[in-house]
Amino acid sequence: MTTSEEAERGAGGLVLFLALFLIALAFAVALATAIGDYSIGLGTVVLAITNGLGLTSADIPPIQESVIWDLRLSRALVAALAGAGLALCGAILQALLRNPLAEPFVLGVSAGASTGAVCVIVLGIGAGGLSLSMGAFAGAFAAFAVVAILSNGATSGPNHTILAGVAAAQLFNALTSYIVTTSGNAQQARDVMFWLLGSFGGVRWPDFQLLVVVVVLGLGICLWMARALDAFTFGDEDAAALGVPVARIRLVLFAVTAMITATIVSMVGAIGFVGLVVPHAARYVVGPTHLRLLPACAAVGAVFMVLADIASRVVVTQQTVPIGVVTALVGVPFFALILYRSRPQA
Repeated sequence: MTTSEEAERGAGGLVLFLALFLIALAFAVALATAIGDYSIGLGTVVLAITNGLGLTSADIPPIQESVIWDLRLSRALVAALAGAGLALCGAILQALLRNPLAEPFVLGVSAGASTGAVCVIVLGIGAGGLSLSMGAFAGAFAAFAVVAILSNGATSGPNHTILAGVAAAQLFNALTSYIVTTSGNAQQARDVMFWLLGSFGGVRWPDFQLLVVVVVLGLGICLWMARALDAFTFGDEDAAALGVPVARIRLVLFAVTAMITATIVSMVGAIGFVGLVVPHAARYVVGPTHLRLLPACAAVGAVFMVLADIASRVVVTQQTVPIGVVTALVGVPFFALILYRSRPQA
């Protein structure tokens, strides 16, 4: 088989993979829209959506149409975008740091973004959604700066960077806890702590509109730099020898990761382990080439997060479990498996 035939076969497999996951995503979004304290049939959900898009004119009770369009559909779509964005960030960080354990939550980026957002919510620094996003963005970059300082820049190895990320996460988590306990009232503290564990309960269409721009833009930039990411897997020196502007690419991709993470955290709180689990699962199916891996991560991450949101609403009767708890229940065993497989062989 020639190289061109192998490329065509790989492209065809990727298209089939993405098509299957887009179908699965559509079904998951419809299911997430139907499930809730007020149950709605899947057929009604589909008709309400097609009505809203102007494709049909079926007669649906106004209360059901309102629940679907004003509450649940936006929540499901934001969950899908959040999963796609976090999975994309995990794949980027794993390539840049050449470490299978790298992801925004482990490296402290989510913790830094949470601290910045909590400063806006509790301390009242700024006002409105834009201020919250900017606070989370500043916190995410602060976390990156701390990790860079602790890991001693380019002289440290990937494992050293992970350890620096764990230390940064603990630092920013401590700062967040201090701000909440000393500056917020009891109700505010409960609301913030639930938000820090992740919740899609408060998202609406403006959140979707902002997040779709951020995630699509970030995916486009990363796809444009996919070949450079492939070179990073051989190390910085080899990537530079191949003509990759290492410092500039690294800065741009770190900025993209911070932008996506900060936007997601400012809307739904810190959600861990999605960026760790999904890239490994997608890499197992489509391979390590980033031109195929990145869209596969986005597709798998979207489906995974919507299903996790469904689980968070049905696992306990008449109660919503924080989404971060659900993803951790999946991610921690996966994290342990990676550690076990990467142990030194006797």
